[in-house]
Amino acid sequence: MDPATLAPLALYSFVCTATPGPNNIMLASSGLAFGMRRSVPHMLGISFGCAVLLTLSGLGLGAVFTSLPALRWALRIAGAAYLVWLAVKLWRANGVTMGEGGQPLNFWQGASFQFINPKAWAIAAPAIATFTVADRPLAFQLAVIVLTFAVVGLPANIAWVAMGAGARGLLESERAMTAFVRTMAVLTGLTALLFLF
Repeated sequence: MDPATLAPLALYSFVCTATPGPNNIMLASSGLAFGMRRSVPHMLGISFGCAVLLTLSGLGLGAVFTSLPALRWALRIAGAAYLVWLAVKLWRANGVTMGEGGQPLNFWQGASFQFINPKAWAIAAPAIATFTVADRPLAFQLAVIVLTFAVVGLPANIAWVAMGAGARGLLESERAMTAFVRTMAVLTGLTALLFLF
């Protein structure tokens, strides 16, 4: 990999991981409902799932995904259904007490969601196509891409969880907390709709 491509790769990683999307909305919701510490497995799961997805895309799975429209639609529908389920779960949560009785997503749930997350697929395939070259060792190039996404993406994920956790401290009444949690539920549901268009 040409060292000159590292800056564009880092910028691409930042734009892809820091902007609003299913992962970041879920992380902000987790920070709000469960706090920073209990959201760590979810964050690490996202990083791991993205690393595996990028690697598999680099080994050819991304090409299969882009060449089969039916598979893309199946993933979009599965991702949307999962987000609707999360939105309903958030909506039914009981405001401030949600973190006490509920459970945040665990490492494997965060990781596996990446495989039904159309945004993750839409990020992985172009990353491989853009930032690898045919005359260099593929394993090294994939390692650089995965490491760059991890180094850039994990702080972005932490920021989203921190934003949610910070909002928890600002929302002192149960009524305000419930309103905010339901707003996050609506945003999660709207993100599910975006999967289908």
